[in-house]
Amino acid sequence: MSHIKPENAGQLEEAIKWALSEEESMEIIGSGSKQRLGRPVKVSHKLDLSALTGITLYEPEELVLSARAGTSLNEIQDELAKHNQYMAFEPMDYGALFKGEADAGTLGGMIACNLSGPRRLKAGAARDHFLGFSGVSGRGETFKSGGRVVKNVTGYDLMKLMAGSYGTLAVMSDITIKVLPAPPEEKSYILYGLSDGEANRAMSVALNSSCEVSSAAHIPQIVSDKLTQEAEERAMTVLRLEGHGPSIAYRADKLASLLADFGTGSLIAGQQSRSLWQKVCDAEILSVSGERSIWRVSLPPAQGSTFVDSLKLEGQAQHYYDWAGGLLWLSLSGDHNAAVLRDKLKSIGGHATLVRSAKDVEDAKSPQHPLEPGEHALMKRIKDNFDPKAILNPGRLYADL
Repeated sequence: MSHIKPENAGQLEEAIKWALSEEESMEIIGSGSKQRLGRPVKVSHKLDLSALTGITLYEPEELVLSARAGTSLNEIQDELAKHNQYMAFEPMDYGALFKGEADAGTLGGMIACNLSGPRRLKAGAARDHFLGFSGVSGRGETFKSGGRVVKNVTGYDLMKLMAGSYGTLAVMSDITIKVLPAPPEEKSYILYGLSDGEANRAMSVALNSSCEVSSAAHIPQIVSDKLTQEAEERAMTVLRLEGHGPSIAYRADKLASLLADFGTGSLIAGQQSRSLWQKVCDAEILSVSGERSIWRVSLPPAQGSTFVDSLKLEGQAQHYYDWAGGLLWLSLSGDHNAAVLRDKLKSIGGHATLVRSAKDVEDAKSPQHPLEPGEHALMKRIKDNFDPKAILNPGRLYADL
C-alpha cells in the first residue's frame, strides 16, 4: 500500500486526479486518531493530510479562524486560549478510546466526523460553527463553499454535507470555523444518588428553567467513581453553569431551589469542574477493555432511562447519559448488540452507532445505524455526484457508499 502525502492544495488535487484516472481507492487520514471510526476501508493507498498544517488566518475581533485541514486541534486550542477564546461545541478526543492516551486529532478530522461534546446543548454541533472550506471532490475538482465571515451568502451550503461525511465526498484542504469568547468562570451543580429516571426528570427541570445550564449529564453509580473522589460510589447528576461569578452564584441558588425535591446538591468550580466535563466528553469513564464494545445512542432525552431499563443490562455493563439524556454511552460485552439496540429504538426514535468494537464481532460490519430506503437513495445520489468512482474512503459509512 502506497502512502501519498501532499504538502499543499495543488498536490492534493494532483493526487486525487491520479487516483481517479487509475480508479485507485484511497483512505483519507490526518493524525489517525479517528481511523477506527466507521467501517474499515479496503483501499490501495493512504492519502495522508498531516503535512497540510498551519493556521492561515485568525481574527479574534471577528471570531473567525482558518487553518489547513491537517492542523492539530491542540495547536488551535492553544492559540485560541491566548485570546480567551474557544471552540464552543467542545470537540471530543477519541484518543482515550482508541489509543489509550489523549490525541485530539486534526481540524479536518473533527469537521469530517462532526464532533461535538457536552456543550452541544447550548452551543450546537461542529457543523453549526463551520463557516467555509476549500477541498477537492472525488471528481478531482477543487471547489470552495462558505467564506471567512460569520454571515455570508455564497450559494449552496455544502458545509453541512461535509460535516459528518467521514471523508467520503471530498477531501478538505482548508477550513474556516467560528470561535467564541471563553466563559470567564464555570461551576457544576451536582446531585447525588438519583436513579436514572429521577435524573432524567431533574435534568428536564433544569433545562426548561431560566438558569442557562450549558451541559447536563447523569453518571450512574457503576462508573461515577472514575469522575471524582467525592462520588463515594453514588450516582451523580451534573449540571454546568458558565459565565461571570455573580451570575453563576444567582443561577446556582435558583437551580438548588428548583431541584430541592431531588435532594441537596453541591458545587464544584474551576479546574475540578473542567476536568469532570472533559472525562464526560471523551468517554474516559467507560471501560477501555478490548473485550467490550462502545456504543453511542442518540434518542429523545425523555426516553433515555426507559430505553436503558428495557435493555435489562447485566451488572457489568456500563452506561451514562450526556445531553440531558439525549446521548447515551454504553459499554457492552458480547456480540449482536446492534440488533437488540436498534430494534428497541424503532418505537421511540433515535439511532445507535458502534464507536469501537470488541475483537471479531459481527456488529462491526454495520457500525452506522441502517438507513431507510429513501435516505439510502439520497445518500447514494450525493456520493455519486461528488465521488462517482468511489475512490474516497469507500464503504467507510456504509458498504455500498
